[in-house]
Amino acid sequence: MRLHTLQRENELLNVELKVTAPQVDDQLKRKREELKKRHHFDNIICAEQSPMKGICEHVARIAPFDIPVLVTGESGTGKELITRAIHYSSHRADKPFVTENCGAMPVQLLESELFGHTRGAFTGATSERIGLLEQADGGTVFLDEIGDTSLEFQVKLLRFLQEGEMRPLGSNRSRKVNVRVISATNRNLEEEVRAGRFREDLFYRLAAVPLHIPPLRERSMDIPVIANSILKTHMLAYDKAVEGFTQEALDCMVAYPWPGNVRELENEVRRMLVMTDATCLGADLLSPKVLRGACSGVLGDELADVFGEVDEGSLKDRVESLEARILKETLIRHRWNKSKAALELGLSRVGLRAKLERYGLDQDKLSHS
Repeated sequence: MRLHTLQRENELLNVELKVTAPQVDDQLKRKREELKKRHHFDNIICAEQSPMKGICEHVARIAPFDIPVLVTGESGTGKELITRAIHYSSHRADKPFVTENCGAMPVQLLESELFGHTRGAFTGATSERIGLLEQADGGTVFLDEIGDTSLEFQVKLLRFLQEGEMRPLGSNRSRKVNVRVISATNRNLEEEVRAGRFREDLFYRLAAVPLHIPPLRERSMDIPVIANSILKTHMLAYDKAVEGFTQEALDCMVAYPWPGNVRELENEVRRMLVMTDATCLGADLLSPKVLRGACSGVLGDELADVFGEVDEGSLKDRVESLEARILKETLIRHRWNKSKAALELGLSRVGLRAKLERYGLDQDKLSHS
């Protein structure tokens, strides 16, 4: 009776597996299609006049072909975003996409991560590990911060790229692996090659198609579009609704150079959202460094038309230009509350008003300029 019961259960499980297998397969297909749509080049957020439009069109042409791509650009510019779009627009889209940050990682650990290791290959290797290259067989491997790797590791990576074979640490057998390698760095690899810190033969292996992503300060037209997209995403995540940014806040964000690029912009928008109780995110919510940078940038240029550049002209002109920018930044931070601004700057309200009239610092005028 026990045997009969087990056989019956086995038959039922086989029937259930036959029913569920197509369902699982359909779910996988739906998720793959969702990933392809989510990471398509059309979903990379930028303005119509942005240089990113031309970059996306260029990369879309090479995505279907198995050719190495080297993506360069400052940290936070969206190098991984471009790389994912390449993968999900290629014939490898149904295969794995794995990433590895090579920066500041010891050679042995990085080699173990990518190539894997056998049990006992080194101290602490208590079990066998399959490397990322083997896990991604048939798919794409993204090697971020490739410029930070050691010459010792570069030799092993070059061997893999040339032969398509990898050998796990501690093993005497090579394994064939078929992956597309896309690498990225914030360094100038040509200068690194000349300095002897990066192998020239590896550079030409990786840079069959070089691709440079410009920093946010060189595509300021993208800042409002990206900021609004970030805001929309985090309003859902934080369950907090606002109408958007004031024009003054957007002007300040466009004027700031964003050395941390999109990552820094995202952090600023998140902070503004959680700090506000208002319906719109105003310039007063921006951090002091953004306001100071903005008032030294485009907003300062409005004043430079009258007083000249801060680093040109007489001492009187330079002092007046600097004073006007300090007044502007302080007023924005205090939501144009003249009493608070005057108190912070050690001025009377009459004295502050006189300076505002002298420099033409009117809230409505500047907000619509």
